[in-house]
Amino acid sequence: MRLTLRVWRQAGPDAPGRMARYEVTDVSPDMSFLEVLDTLNEELTLRGEEPVAFDHDCREGICGACGVVVNGQAHGPERTTACQLHMRHFADGDTIDVEPWRAAAFPVVKDLMVDRSSLDRIVASGGYVTAPTGSAPEAHATPVPKEDAERAFENAACIGCGACVAACPNGSAMLFTAAKAEHLGALPQGRVEGDRRVLAMVETMDDEGFGGCTNTGACATACPKGIPLPSIAAMNRSFLAAARRAR
Repeated sequence: MRLTLRVWRQAGPDAPGRMARYEVTDVSPDMSFLEVLDTLNEELTLRGEEPVAFDHDCREGICGACGVVVNGQAHGPERTTACQLHMRHFADGDTIDVEPWRAAAFPVVKDLMVDRSSLDRIVASGGYVTAPTGSAPEAHATPVPKEDAERAFENAACIGCGACVAACPNGSAMLFTAAKAEHLGALPQGRVEGDRRVLAMVETMDDEGFGGCTNTGACATACPKGIPLPSIAAMNRSFLAAARRAR
């Protein structure tokens, strides 16, 4: 395939940005979207031009490092990560717009790279269990109801890519925060610190400049790991209960 890429180029956080137009040829339908960016960068390097900066790591859809907006959609037209988005979902001759995550809490570092350390600070404020647990316990030593275990696993699937924030019209991190709070709150080991956790994580989320949640559902639609929208409602219930007890 022959494709036209319109890529956001920005030299630094304070530099003005623009969309740059590039032609990429010999694109195989089996290539991933990041491999197309690799191909473009090889051509730019050979021409003596600055390659496009973008985040990536494992390229297996589990690390959450990659994140770009493709034709206005976080990670592109399929519900997967950009590294697992294959070019068979595009047609020969297509023009594809590639932009970084757009959110006040995700400042652009360079080109398609953004600073997502705000998500790390939300987790650092309470997304852990402080009690020493020693070595791994025997299986089933702590009985966990099947429903609770499934809810914990479902929310623990979050990879922290930030697609929920990029897709949200308000730039909210509610789905991310809910996933990190609820996957621990569903288990007996995490319930002891449940009140402190949810209060601290929501406070940090607000301090980092994320927008408010208006339940549009765009976050859950864009999430490549299928974190369910009801997780937000569950965290809201936990937060309100914890706030009442803290009075």
